[in-house]
Amino acid sequence: MVKKLVLLLATAAGAAFVQKKMKDQQAEQDLWAAATDRVPPRD
Repeated sequence: MVKKLVLLLATAAGAAFVQKKMKDQQAEQDLWAAATDRVPPRD
């Protein structure tokens, strides 16, 4: 029973870590997209 609980907690922690990592990468990508956004030329 204890092994199952430890496995469940480890899985939950791993999933939370992966989710945070993906969210951070998306934020970084959005930041770069905004920083390198092409500005249309003025007429």
